[in-house]
Amino acid sequence: MIVRALVVDDSASMRQLLATVMNSDPEIEVVGEASHALEAREMIKRLNPDVISLDVEMPGMNGLEFLEKIMKLRPMPVVMISSHTGRGTQLSVEALSIGAFACLPKPRFDDTTTLKEICEMIKLAGRSKESVKRVSGTTSQPVAAPVSVCSSPHQDLVVLGSSTGGVEALTTVLASFPADCPPTVVTQHMPAAFTKSLASRLNRHCAPTVKEAENRAALERGCVYIAPGSVGHTTVSKADVLRLRVKSGEPVCGHMPSVDVLFESVAELQDCKVSAAILTGMGRDGAQGLLSLRQAGAVTIAQDEQTSLVYGMPAVAKNLGAPRHVLPITEIGAALFSPTIN
Repeated sequence: MIVRALVVDDSASMRQLLATVMNSDPEIEVVGEASHALEAREMIKRLNPDVISLDVEMPGMNGLEFLEKIMKLRPMPVVMISSHTGRGTQLSVEALSIGAFACLPKPRFDDTTTLKEICEMIKLAGRSKESVKRVSGTTSQPVAAPVSVCSSPHQDLVVLGSSTGGVEALTTVLASFPADCPPTVVTQHMPAAFTKSLASRLNRHCAPTVKEAENRAALERGCVYIAPGSVGHTTVSKADVLRLRVKSGEPVCGHMPSVDVLFESVAELQDCKVSAAILTGMGRDGAQGLLSLRQAGAVTIAQDEQTSLVYGMPAVAKNLGAPRHVLPITEIGAALFSPTIN
């Protein structure tokens, strides 16, 4: 599959650099270049690209405003490439929460590593286009469920998996968690350095303590652990107590960390009451793992189509028969702890 890309940047020299580098990859074809949002909008209608590379600073409408309009009106994979979207910056986390597929810094002309990374990300994003759908009424602000004030003794462990649109979805789900929630492990597809910023952002909005997962850490009630991006896969094991494992490996379903790897590790635990949910995202990562969890007796939930920014991962899980329940995002938090839902 040849990935058709549209380059959007107000700098002519940067457009030329990005277009030249992308076109040098035999699997990418740059079908257009735009210097501002209005021009890009017309090219999207006319050229129907598979993926867009988008700058933040542009005349008229800035890149984040344009990204929000794209995700509301015509969702498609967008890779932010800007001097303001370096690894772990607040603008990067904001772009990912709106629905950006990935955020990368602007490359220098001699920065072959970043230029190669851009090409790989453009291909990965473009090939995920078939999983993108329009969701009417989607907003960039999370709709928080009521915060629970009671304890949740029914589960020993909660695991969540998400990708595109996951920052918003996770904020909504975790906002309903009580302060003494069961230990919760989250795999959200993000590059290295972004997950620490995500954990800090979620920690400000949620009653439990949210932090980045660390290898061999013992899981504690009242804590949510975010799998670190790109350094390896995060799993859970049990000997004396439940512990995290962060180990290197190869990408699974194109991702590291992978939701499938986390879910499969939890499915192998003995005498452990587990609840799991797969949330919005492109592709199929986590679907097979959710099925393994259901077969092992866990409570399994998938986000519904109406509230998913991208109905990819939840749709594949549903088609496999992995979720016991398919619910809107505002009901998932409470359902994970319900003693009557099974």
